[in-house]
Amino acid sequence: MTIRSILVANRGEIAVRIIKAAKALGIRTVQVHSAADADMLAVKLADEAIDIGSPAPKKSYLNIEAVVNAAKAAGVDAVHPGYGFLSENADFADAVEKAGLIFIGPKGDAIRLLGDKVAARTVAAKAGVPTVPGSAGRLATIEEARAVAAKTGFPIMIKAAAGGGGRGIRIAADLADLERLFPQASAEALAAFGDGGLYLEKVITKARHVEVQILGDGKNFVHCFERECSLQRRRQKVWEEAPSFLLPAEVRAKLCESAVALAREVAYRGAGTVEYLYDETTREFYFIEVNTRIQVEHPVTEMITGIDLVSEMIRVAGGAPLSIRQADVEAFGHAIECRINAEDPAKGFMPAPGTISRLVVPEGEGIRFDTMLYEGYMIPPFYDSLVGKLIVWAETREACLERLRQALSGLVIEGIPTTISLHLALASDASVARGAFDTRFLERWLETEFAAKTGATAEVA
Repeated sequence: MTIRSILVANRGEIAVRIIKAAKALGIRTVQVHSAADADMLAVKLADEAIDIGSPAPKKSYLNIEAVVNAAKAAGVDAVHPGYGFLSENADFADAVEKAGLIFIGPKGDAIRLLGDKVAARTVAAKAGVPTVPGSAGRLATIEEARAVAAKTGFPIMIKAAAGGGGRGIRIAADLADLERLFPQASAEALAAFGDGGLYLEKVITKARHVEVQILGDGKNFVHCFERECSLQRRRQKVWEEAPSFLLPAEVRAKLCESAVALAREVAYRGAGTVEYLYDETTREFYFIEVNTRIQVEHPVTEMITGIDLVSEMIRVAGGAPLSIRQADVEAFGHAIECRINAEDPAKGFMPAPGTISRLVVPEGEGIRFDTMLYEGYMIPPFYDSLVGKLIVWAETREACLERLRQALSGLVIEGIPTTISLHLALASDASVARGAFDTRFLERWLETEFAAKTGATAEVA
């Protein structure tokens, strides 16, 4: 079935991104929004907009019935969930299809399987993908957790079986920590995801976070190379690059091949990301999880491959085969993405909603700014603080960093504090330039180098 109209079941910059891709394909767009988002850019760009509820996400963007009813009322062919909110909710995917509409993403069964991290580990192992040493399945009791820890040793990571975004995760340095943190992690996971299930993974010290972009149509599967995502704060990515510049060629080949094997194992449909930890010392990589949606950081892959991932998702959902084969996918140059948040880095990253009084976006070769902002727009206080993504491409990483510094210096967002200063400092840091960082680097750097330069205060919970 050719998709002629799409309902965008999200907000912010990803909603704008989906609308632009749909318009380029000649597809009519309908944007849902909460009462707080009536003036957002996606509403202005869409062909039609529908109010689905009050500002609270549970009463709007997370309300499956309201979103599906809006899609039916608008007479659309398909629903695109973006990232976050309902994007990895198998019940939502099922509800969309039950309503006779197309869900732009994997089937509900695939989301359910891969969204449970314990089940996903089992699938990965079956596909021959290396997994981090840890529990074979969910842990029902602390006694089972003790037995696993006795085999793997400490430190060990306690992780939620469902969900993501760094929630429901604790690191236990010893047995006492394990017994204290296990119930805490379970309670947090239950509150965040409605599922308190946990499993354990051995902590890989000085690990890098590397992920592979996959595309599938249920029969054909390709990778679009990998991304480096090690610069994280509270396990949330802050800065992403493509490709992972210090990855040996033979490791890159094995890593990407393993992601395709996993996609093939579940007959994957749509865009997805297979995430790994990479141990530079041993040159070993380990599967972490699969994100069954488009990622925030997808633009860096688009910049080095020239593939429009969102458009490909839409085409495949409409029943078309992948337009590319693996031999068609080539990587050129280097790309870096900086997540620009409405937060004050000097005050512990305190969220800072407000009105945009001035916006100047840098232009030029290799510069892209995906955003929800416009002058006069008032950022509501109810949602994630991401307001834009500055993406820069150049032929080499060194040239990319230089172009990034220039682009960041030219990006002006007035009326609210933002994380532009953080990224300027990172882009000028010697360790970042050398690639001498791991998943714990940024938090150490914030407490030392960044604090010394800016007088930044302690973390805000």
